Amino acid sequence: MSVVGFDIGNENCVIAVVKQRGIDVLLNDESNRETPSVVCFGDKQRFLGSSGSAHAMTHPKSTISQVKRLIGRKFVDPDVEKELKMLPVETSEGPDGGILIHLKYLKETHTFTPVQIMSMLFAHLKTMTEKDLETSISDCVIGIPSYFTELQRRAYLDAAKIVGLKPLRLIHDCTATALTYGMYKTDFLSAGSVFNVAFIDIGHCDTQVSIAAFEFGQMKILSHTFDASLGGRDFDEVLFSHFAIKFKEQYSIDVYSNAKACIRLRAACEKLKKVLSANLEAPLNIECLMDEKDVKGFITREEFEKLASGLLEKIYIPCNKALTDAGLTAEKISSVELVGSGSRIPAVARLLTSLFKREPSRKLNASECVARGCALQCAMLSPVYRVREYEVLDYIPFSIGLSSDEGPIFAGSNGVLFPKSQPIPSIKFITFQRAGLFHLEAFYADPNELPLGTSPKISCFTIGPFHGYHGDKARVKVRVQLNLHGILMTESAVLIKDHVGDSVTTGDNHSNSDAMDIDSISETDANADEDSVNKKCESPRSFADGTRKDKANRRLDVPVSVNIYGGMTEAEILEAHEKELQLAQQDKTVELTKDKKNSLESYVYEMRNKLSSTYRSFASEQEKDDISRSLLETEEWLYEDGDDETELAYSSKLEDLKKLVDPIENRYKDEEGRTQATRDLLKCISDHHTFANSLPPQDKEQIINECNKAEQWIKEKLQQQDSFPKNTDPILWSSDIKNTTEELNSICQQILGSRDSPISEDNCEDKQDTSNHP
Repeated sequence: MSVVGFDIGNENCVIAVVKQRGIDVLLNDESNRETPSVVCFGDKQRFLGSSGSAHAMTHPKSTISQVKRLIGRKFVDPDVEKELKMLPVETSEGPDGGILIHLKYLKETHTFTPVQIMSMLFAHLKTMTEKDLETSISDCVIGIPSYFTELQRRAYLDAAKIVGLKPLRLIHDCTATALTYGMYKTDFLSAGSVFNVAFIDIGHCDTQVSIAAFEFGQMKILSHTFDASLGGRDFDEVLFSHFAIKFKEQYSIDVYSNAKACIRLRAACEKLKKVLSANLEAPLNIECLMDEKDVKGFITREEFEKLASGLLEKIYIPCNKALTDAGLTAEKISSVELVGSGSRIPAVARLLTSLFKREPSRKLNASECVARGCALQCAMLSPVYRVREYEVLDYIPFSIGLSSDEGPIFAGSNGVLFPKSQPIPSIKFITFQRAGLFHLEAFYADPNELPLGTSPKISCFTIGPFHGYHGDKARVKVRVQLNLHGILMTESAVLIKDHVGDSVTTGDNHSNSDAMDIDSISETDANADEDSVNKKCESPRSFADGTRKDKANRRLDVPVSVNIYGGMTEAEILEAHEKELQLAQQDKTVELTKDKKNSLESYVYEMRNKLSSTYRSFASEQEKDDISRSLLETEEWLYEDGDDETELAYSSKLEDLKKLVDPIENRYKDEEGRTQATRDLLKCISDHHTFANSLPPQDKEQIINECNKAEQWIKEKLQQQDSFPKNTDPILWSSDIKNTTEELNSICQQILGSRDSPISEDNCEDKQDTSNHP
């Protein structure tokens, strides 16, 4: 079993796998280490990854990219509105307020959600990985931005589940980068020393900053900050807007009115930005951008930095906030690691140097560090690999609260159940006094911590009904977990009746607070069983009626159900899975049809060439005429009526041609096989003659007689064969000669009986059967 790490970037994806000698980044079919995050729907099939990027220009209105910005978002979000304007596909609002993508496929209008599009990318990456490793995979770790809400995290898990992946963890991008950095560093070997490192990830669409404290054998994330709307593409957009205005003035063309022109200009601006990272100036030339007009432009690095000055200033904000949240000053930062596709702009490095009083380091691979960290974390979580002990302490950057039917639930001085600095995973047990079914609402306690436009509502948990209990209020103990994915789960609830001795405290943080006890479990005990960590209850015994008894109480399991606001139901996931299987089967059918068509076309050209050269002397004039006519008819059919046919039609045409050509091909191949088989038989005869000289007279005479018979037979057959033309079926096939060789060996062995013969059958037989006897 293999463990895999996926970095699903807004622009590109990277796959890393753990192998015996370390972590490798897989190459795609084009031998690139990065695969575009693109899904393109053609007329009859989907094009995914690199293929999707190649077909984007021919199918602009059915190509979906940057789906990472849409997943788990609402259609009315302000940021989503901007994202959708950049997509040439038709979209609408779904019944749950989500995003629906409409496009033409197989002459019908199909509707997909961003989760389904993401699952298609996962399926493509899974297929690539399985092809490379030559085995199936399921366990993986997926990198996500730290600012992802619970709905977005669940959407990633749903997308993975649709295609049969089993994420062991959703890990924050900067945490994965920090793990890649810290696991192999030797600077932390001295006990007691702490190294604070700032990780700044300027990706294609966002900027994430994290500060991690490294000690021997562990790393702890001190802060997560972000700007979800500041990335490399925003610098591209600055150049795009600049040249769009310039071309409108200079060439009287409106790039915004043409989808293909927008795609081409954005691609050119991205390349221009990369050129400016290494050069002080750069030209921009695009042939036939639109209205059959060639355009030219020119810009210097200084001009570009002035245009992007507003964006550059915004980088200060998450960096300063990261220092504040970590409780550190810039002087206490030991190193600044700069990664991400948008980090190569020289002005960014200068800005960070002035802020942190040190030059940013680029020791990590800017594009691969997240995927490598994901793969490393997957190996640490998997039972298959042995990895040295290394503790990863992380948290989610949002405060999560919980409220019941009777009011909010408070814990600690900050008044929220899971504060912003809460480690993951974490568990809390909350005890309520209830007489029947009740609900718990999960929400983000501080909307200011969330990305703009994010709803604070998370989910609703239903506890009950209490089957088998009809008394007054009883104690109900609920297990609430913030798991490794950063997702809030209410996994179990237990009703405790006939309890004696323990009192119930009332939360006094707020006048409307609920009556409860809250027990916190530290991160190291996150996976401990409820009964082992809760010392108030003794170990119970199980009874046939489903209850558990001990000296003080009887305990009854209570059902728990959850409603995720905006999430997918199990039925919807199953439906999406079936849809994905149908689409995958259609893709496979189309690819097989293409292969058959290409095979038929290749066969036509190959046989036409061989018929006039290699096979010329092995075919009669009538056969040549028949085959040439059939090849011509097939070629004309391919480019006319057969241009768009089924796999069966192409296979049938190919079989018809092979029926005509195979006899000729067999004659040609058997001539070579006959020569080799004759050589092997004569050698076998010679060896038997030689060995017979050391045998008693009776055995010697028998062996020599058999050898003479075989020699006489091959001479007569060869003489007869030489009298026949090559363009007729031979009377002596190479298989006949091989049979004679085997027969001679068998007879000689019988004559020798128990005697050991130095002549093995392998010495008298072909190492390769070239017989084409029909």
